[in-house]
Amino acid sequence: MARQADPAKRRQLLDQVREYVVGHGLAELSLRPMAKALGTSDRMLLYYFGTKERLVAEALALDANRPILRFGEVLAAVGTPRDAAGMRRLAEAMWRELRSPERRALMPLYLEMMAAVMLRPERHGPYMRDLIGEWTELVAPLFEGIGMSEESALTEARVLVDASFGVLVAHLVDGDEGPAESAFGALLDRLEPGWRSDDPAPGAAAVP
Repeated sequence: MARQADPAKRRQLLDQVREYVVGHGLAELSLRPMAKALGTSDRMLLYYFGTKERLVAEALALDANRPILRFGEVLAAVGTPRDAAGMRRLAEAMWRELRSPERRALMPLYLEMMAAVMLRPERHGPYMRDLIGEWTELVAPLFEGIGMSEESALTEARVLVDASFGVLVAHLVDGDEGPAESAFGALLDRLEPGWRSDDPAPGAAAVP
């Protein structure tokens, strides 16, 4: 009879792998050295997770401090947007959350994963697509709530999410974080006028 995987052991390994990956990056990540550092074996890691890519994706998705899990709290604090100005306030609040020291520590890893996806899409592509896709799915309904059609809301959500993520990681190249703040402000200056609508979508609540 096949041995059943231990859920507690699996979770422990995921926690350890996440800490290891954040500290060492992905460029030269190899199962055997990682397993040795974690006090286990590469065979044991494969037994629990099947592939290195799946292991890494699950470990990062498990992160309780992922910004996307903070979205609900930020939305509750700022309030559901009712107009373009409200959308901007929410975007600024999430930007502050993403720029916190705890979140910034993960940005080099995300940038490394984006580069890895371009070179080897099969490795970390699914995780990165989920990462960006989750944000878009959360933001798009909020644009609908301020009067946009479903199609326009999805487009605006993609623009905001993709551009914001780009601003977040771009400064990592030269190590100068200062310009990121002004760049994000300029981004919102250009996007916000397009969020205003004098002709709300059918069924959208009128904004007094």
